[in-house]
Amino acid sequence: MTATVEMMDVGGRTLRVAHWRLDKPSDHPPLLFFNGIGANIEAVAPLAEMLTERGFVMFDMPGTGESPDPTVPYNPFTMCWTAAQILGRLGIDQVDVMGVSWGGAMAQHFALQHPGRTRRLVLTATTAGMLMIPGNPAALTKMADPRRYIDPEFMNEHFATLYGGVDKDGAAHQKDSHIGRLKPPSPRGYFYQLIAMLGWTSLPALPFMNKDVLIMMGDDDQIVPLINGKILASAIRNSQLEVIEGGGHLFLLTHADESVAILRRFLDAPDGETLAAA
Repeated sequence: MTATVEMMDVGGRTLRVAHWRLDKPSDHPPLLFFNGIGANIEAVAPLAEMLTERGFVMFDMPGTGESPDPTVPYNPFTMCWTAAQILGRLGIDQVDVMGVSWGGAMAQHFALQHPGRTRRLVLTATTAGMLMIPGNPAALTKMADPRRYIDPEFMNEHFATLYGGVDKDGAAHQKDSHIGRLKPPSPRGYFYQLIAMLGWTSLPALPFMNKDVLIMMGDDDQIVPLINGKILASAIRNSQLEVIEGGGHLFLLTHADESVAILRRFLDAPDGETLAAA
């Protein structure tokens, strides 16, 4: 991983923050990324390293990766405020915001809470929160089990049920390329992430979203079915939906080239042309 990684004391919390290429000139704003539940920075580092033309910022949530355990629970408002403080410490005024799964909900909240800091928004494999259409029950029960991070045998046995999708390089690559980058969250960190979104939904606010929004979904996602992306697209007026054929919950990694091409096309389009570029 070629990132600059530092421990940062922000808003009464100590968080592990990683950033790429902030010291290099760029015609593009940096990308602020919110990760999936329990996932550490390294899980998405390959995406950050592919986007060589722009800066990239993400951090381990409390109790995940190498961020210390949270002492008190948090919610989307407090963590989005904390993310804005991190951007301020890094000298960044405006970003494109992206989130995957649980982090996609956080990305929606950030864009609504900090519209002045947000240029465009990318939502991947995510939902409008508590009003989601649930996925495969077998996948959801295993999703709630932190053994998927702690026990490689559990992950290997249930990988297809959990994430769905097909890796073009084969099932073994799909497992190995993901499992090797995971670090298990602490029990408290995982639990606090689970409860952070209890009762939260963006749906009433989405019609008022005034950002250009890209929604990316896999058509074989066992955790977040495609219908959730269609709900987001119907609620956000300046949105476009891109469906990754054969993509499961981890299509950003298993279909990386295709995903990055779509992402670049959206982020690099001139103002007012993002929808036309789809």
